[in-house]
Amino acid sequence: MERNEFANESPKKDLGFILSILALLLFTIMGIGVDIDQYLQQSDLKIPEWYFYIIFSVDVLIILSLLLIYFYRKIGVILFPLLVGVHFYSHIYYLDTFLYTDVTSLFLFTGIGLLAFIPKWQFFK
Repeated sequence: MERNEFANESPKKDLGFILSILALLLFTIMGIGVDIDQYLQQSDLKIPEWYFYIIFSVDVLIILSLLLIYFYRKIGVILFPLLVGVHFYSHIYYLDTFLYTDVTSLFLFTGIGLLAFIPKWQFFK
């Protein structure tokens, strides 16, 4: 017998869902700010130009995954932590920088975000 713990859940986006997305977006924007800062110091830090094509592409994909989550797409929930991990490891591998914004974003995703996303999972396509 299958139990549906979230049978009374509605497809309406409630305040917790919206606040979770906004918190994840806030830390994503903070990570993009670090990327822009490094881009502006590119000549001083001797960072190759191709690195910024990769990192800004990952930034755009992270924001796209948040949009997909907002529109109830399962692929967004799967892609978000993977892309934040790629962003984090790109900074560690290429620049030897530890981004606390990425780590905090992953903690928010697992701790708060999934608390808001799991009850709505039945509405995700």
